[in-house]
Amino acid sequence: MNQGPAAQAIEATKVYGEGTAEVRALDGITLDIERGRFTAIMGPSGSGKSTLLHCLAGLDDLTSGSIRIGDVDIGTLDDDDLTRLRRDRIGFVFQAFNLVPTLNAEENITLPIAIAGRKPEKEWLNVVVSTLQLGDRLSHRPSQLSGGQQQRVAAARALITRPDLIFADEPSGNLDSRSGNQLLEFLREAVDQFGQTIVMVTHDANAAAVADRIVFLADGQVIDEMTSPTAPSILDRLKHLES
Repeated sequence: MNQGPAAQAIEATKVYGEGTAEVRALDGITLDIERGRFTAIMGPSGSGKSTLLHCLAGLDDLTSGSIRIGDVDIGTLDDDDLTRLRRDRIGFVFQAFNLVPTLNAEENITLPIAIAGRKPEKEWLNVVVSTLQLGDRLSHRPSQLSGGQQQRVAAARALITRPDLIFADEPSGNLDSRSGNQLLEFLREAVDQFGQTIVMVTHDANAAAVADRIVFLADGQVIDEMTSPTAPSILDRLKHLES
């Protein structure tokens, strides 16, 4: 098994606009995402958090620099190969649940596998469904599920392919506190029990406190890091950075 970083950004730069309208959303970031760990990315609005996540996940192109998933430089891939890499090696959990309204919960969970022309591994499907407590909701369509249940379906869909990485963008942002805490507990369990690698963008100190490591951004650059975080220590660090 590859024991190197699950992903790397190397001098990652993303520029929007030109001349006086130029915005450097990412300004030469070099960052390793450690395999089998939970990394949170934090920073003020406009710091480059979501841009970094989208570029790491291959959803957006860099202006310069490179992104590696395992030993693959994704900038060298054509559109078809990049689509296959995202489908087979990456899972996504977004603030918007992005479920297909005409499919039931089980069909939404197994959609990435169906698109690939494969059948789900029944034992793994049962583990994911049981862990997320969705066993009695598999025949329900998204409109018949609560927000928390919909996000758990999205989390199950992200895990079903056993991806190398899961990228989560404010995954608890649209949930009430109880549902949000349940989702975060599951993401933590996915790391601890299944060896998953998770990268999560959040502005919430309580959400970030479930991570192993926090990377702080400002103006498109990494300006600080923290390991073994707690919500109070995160808030103190944010206040210090803002000052």
